[in-house]
Amino acid sequence: MSGKDIGVVLLLLILGWDCGKAIKDLQPSLTDQEMFWGADQYDFAIVLPASDLECFWHFAHQGERFFLNFMVQWATGVGVDRHLSVNVNAPSGLIVGSVDDAAGEIAFEAKETGFYQMCFSNFHNHFGSMQIFMNFGVYYQDSGDSKKDDNKKQLNSTLDTIEDSSSRLQLTVFHMWRYYSMERMRRATDYYLLQSNSNYVSTWSAVQSLVIILAGYLQLFFLKRLFNTKQTTETEKPRC
Repeated sequence: MSGKDIGVVLLLLILGWDCGKAIKDLQPSLTDQEMFWGADQYDFAIVLPASDLECFWHFAHQGERFFLNFMVQWATGVGVDRHLSVNVNAPSGLIVGSVDDAAGEIAFEAKETGFYQMCFSNFHNHFGSMQIFMNFGVYYQDSGDSKKDDNKKQLNSTLDTIEDSSSRLQLTVFHMWRYYSMERMRRATDYYLLQSNSNYVSTWSAVQSLVIILAGYLQLFFLKRLFNTKQTTETEKPRC
């Protein structure tokens, strides 16, 4: 093996050793406060099986507004129960919000910094699953002032006015998005309800039609039996 080949092998070994090391901190220059900072929101739907429990976590800083909206879109089973038990736990484990209904909202100001746990329980419905649409996130009621540092220089009146207007506009758009998500929940729930009612009416109409046809056939069959007469002969004559 030549010296050039040995150099290439050593270089590959060094690169492989460095790449194989686990990266413990993707951004060591950022703290947890800076990494999770920012108003955000999420909305999606899940299917929760019978008597099942599912939890999600979301990060919030102290002083931020945390919100959770949910709605049961459809449920299956023999004894359909659309009630859903929802709990929100603080990072310390304390319950900060609880709702037991088919739809609801939990909103509060975060008193602790950390991951808040949202748990959805379908223990009311023991024999059927349900689809849940949820919308949760955090926002800043005064986001313009919350991001200012104490040592930040005083801005002039024009820039200050632009910054305040932008903050108010951002907050207004955020709340419009929340109302839009709630309307999406209601529309989806109405759609599944109409679809369920349509299937129910179609099924029972077909069953009732079949029963009516079968009842008419049986009535005709028994009526014909009442008028059945045997032909009489000299040996076989009807008797009283």
